[in-house]
Order: sequence, then structure tokens, then C-alpha cells
Amino acid sequence: MNGGVPLKSKKKRERRTVKFKERAVQRMLAGEPVAGLSRELGVRRSLLYRWLEAYRKEGISGFRPIGRSGWSQDKQAEVAEVRISQLECKVGHQAMVIDFLRRAFKRVEELRRPSKGNGGTASMERSRP
Repeated sequence: MNGGVPLKSKKKRERRTVKFKERAVQRMLAGEPVAGLSRELGVRRSLLYRWLEAYRKEGISGFRPIGRSGWSQDKQAEVAEVRISQLECKVGHQAMVIDFLRRAFKRVEELRRPSKGNGGTASMERSRP
């Protein structure tokens, strides 16, 4: 038991259809009071105003559903572009490192090859007296 205190019930978030949102926005644009519309439809006024703003910016396509992550497709695309840019930068850096190492190894190999002239072979170690 919880000491006689009623448990708060979590209200499941309802998903409204595009048609529902469009009708609500059309009624707002026609001059219907938002407070009354909010009560009648069971939707917060702030949400009605958000729908109105989305409709004014993008029309009906502004009502598209938001993905599971909570980000709109535009936001997901923006994040993906940034990530792609970061990865391209990293690949470019790695290519430079690989190129540097190839040239360094080539130089070491050239120094280790036996000389064609008189004398000993080239070595990376110093000779001891």
C-alpha cells in the first residue's frame, strides 16, 4: 500500500492525425478562440499554437510525425550531415598519416639497401669504435 495516497496515472500520449491537426488549425485561422478549441479538443493551447506555427512554416507537411528518437527528419538529416563531415575529415587525416608512413618506410628501406660503391652497407645503427 502507498499510505492512502492515490497513485498518479500516467496519461498515454495520444497521436493526432494530420487531418485532425489541419482541422484544428483551420478553425484557429477562421478566428475561433483558442481556449475554447483547446477545451473542446482536449489539446493544450501551447500544442495548438505549435501546430499553427508548423502549418504556417511548412503547410500540411509541417504535421509529419516525429520519429522514435524525438527528432524530426530534418534534425536527423542535419545530424547525419555533421557526422558524415566529421568522418570525411577523419578519413582525410588517416590518409595523410598513411601517406607519411609509406614515405618514411620507403626512406628507411633506401637507407638499409647495400651501397653500390666501395665500403660497407648503410645501416641505421652507429658503428662502434
